[in-house]
Amino acid sequence: MTADFSHKPVLTGDLVRLRPFRPEDLPDIAAALDDPEVRRLTGSEGHPAHDPDALARWYGSRNEQPDRLDLAVTDLATGRCVGEVVLNERDEANRSCNFRTLIGPAGRNRGLGTEALRLVLGHAFDHLGLHRVSLEVYAFNPRARRVYEKVGFVAEGVLRQALRDGDTWVDATVMSVLAPEWADHHGRP
Repeated sequence: MTADFSHKPVLTGDLVRLRPFRPEDLPDIAAALDDPEVRRLTGSEGHPAHDPDALARWYGSRNEQPDRLDLAVTDLATGRCVGEVVLNERDEANRSCNFRTLIGPAGRNRGLGTEALRLVLGHAFDHLGLHRVSLEVYAFNPRARRVYEKVGFVAEGVLRQALRDGDTWVDATVMSVLAPEWADHHGRP
């Protein structure tokens, strides 16, 4: 089976719906990207603030990208976009890819990110036929690491001093989940 990232599915759980981006998501995703905590936890704190036109072009082009899957995370209770999930850096020969996410303040501490992660991983393994999904999480983000472990990611190693955070260096932990593991626990190890 070949991972077809050109198809942009709609995945619905009890709390969230993952779907292709729409123009009306732009104010919500911009607010999430402007959040200081999001900027720090994603390692983009030192980067310049986003240009609204560039942001509109970027999110306006996500649905046409054949080599990656970017989906808006929408809160079913409000209908608002609270973040994104992304499968990217696909390695077709090894049936693997990278995962990244961001959840803005409007979506935190209610299980939305956990459910979004389970939905996109279910799609990755059960529909796209991927064998491995990996990510990196910074040492100063234990909340995210707990979520990743909760859905079955396993730590593989540490990238030492991978990010400059002010005057200090921060390690990143490489984590992954494999298709046979997913088949055993479906995100509930």
